[in-house]
Amino acid sequence: MDRSEAMQLLREHLKNENLIKHCIACEAIMEALAEQLGQDQQIWSLAGLLHDLDYQKTQAEPSRHGLVGAQMLFDYQLPSEVIKAIQSHNPATGYQAQTTIEKALLAVDPVSGFIVACALIHPSRKLKNLDLNFLTNRFKEKSFARGASREQIQSCQEIGLSLEEFLEISLKAMQDRSEELGL
Repeated sequence: MDRSEAMQLLREHLKNENLIKHCIACEAIMEALAEQLGQDQQIWSLAGLLHDLDYQKTQAEPSRHGLVGAQMLFDYQLPSEVIKAIQSHNPATGYQAQTTIEKALLAVDPVSGFIVACALIHPSRKLKNLDLNFLTNRFKEKSFARGASREQIQSCQEIGLSLEEFLEISLKAMQDRSEELGL
């Protein structure tokens, strides 16, 4: 599956534009992480782009989110790493992230939302004006962007990156796609 097919599938199943932008942000971060870690960028970016494919179908049943998405993708001949990463990115499923791609997606999902929240409170409301210092200061504020699990974000250490390295890679990836993200 190439990116255009993945985007078409995403748009068929997700009607919320902000959710689609979240998936694009995760795609960008996963691709940057794959490059940093010497992994397959296409596989990692597909996992990021498609990880919330089932979100609107499973909204009322959070424990099924990721599992339904993996089932939806089964017939598309995607690499098993993509399917397993999607299954394990939601801690509520009971699947434990074990591989590097699975652990990366687990950390990427909340960090993308955290960075968007940072952009929205910045005076410019633009990703390009954010820096690591701004992010780390907001990260310390537990009441800021509560939905972005600090524990999940900090799990980036399980893939060999410090929090600062992870935030910097994630921010740069999103800044590079800021036009597509509308920020």
